[in-house]
Amino acid sequence: MAVKIRLSRHGKKNHAFYHIVVADVRAPRDGRYIEQIGSYNPNNNPATIVLNSERALYWLNNGAQPTDTCRRILSYEGVLLMKHLQGGIKKGAITEEVAKQRFEAWKAAKESKLSAKVQTINNAKSAATKELLANEAKVNQERAEAISKRKAEEAAAKAAEEAAKAAEAAAAEEAKPEE
Repeated sequence: MAVKIRLSRHGKKNHAFYHIVVADVRAPRDGRYIEQIGSYNPNNNPATIVLNSERALYWLNNGAQPTDTCRRILSYEGVLLMKHLQGGIKKGAITEEVAKQRFEAWKAAKESKLSAKVQTINNAKSAATKELLANEAKVNQERAEAISKRKAEEAAAKAAEEAAKAAEAAAAEEAKPEE
């Protein structure tokens, strides 16, 4: 029986998430599987991956073949590196302590890269938000200036109209005593 580590699609249209499963190659994509070893949500930035590394390593050691996408996910999570280091331990090229040190160093570097990426994304979001707020404040200020200008013009027109009425009334009063 050929066994694959592959993705099983779930979720809504245009908003999918995936279960990482170990399944017989003859089983349908979303159908029967042997074991679910994790999940993958590409909708987040960065993508969310939850993986049971020990079970994935167990299945890799027992001959399960990952699909291309699952291979990338396993590599990203360090499962393939651990398999490689275990092969070195079996051959006697390195000791178990050295393998653990290498894996921990790789894991620390990966976590620092990930935190830097998250920080960059958050900074970009906050900068975009600040820019939007500044643009909105500028537009609001321009609107307020336009409104105050219009009100000033209306007040000036009203004052001119009142002055004209007062002038007409004064002219009318001057004209009355002459009669």
